[in-house]
Amino acid sequence: MTATLVVKNNLVAQLDKLPYELQLRVLDFAKALIPKGIQGKTLLRFEGAIPAEDLQLMSKAIEEGCDKVDTSELII
Repeated sequence: MTATLVVKNNLVAQLDKLPYELQLRVLDFAKALIPKGIQGKTLLRFEGAIPAEDLQLMSKAIEEGCDKVDTSELII
């Protein structure tokens, strides 16, 4: 029996001893441990996809707009 299978069997045995609500908490915890997203190096294929001129315009808009607060905006 492989080490992974031993761990799985022990985990299942422990889960069987827990009430359903706690089993759900363990499942949520296990899901939270799984890495999400993708590695940055896989995004390198998009390098240069946005023209430098557009990037400068975006940066300028961000710099000009981030310090402003519109107090007349409705909050719903």
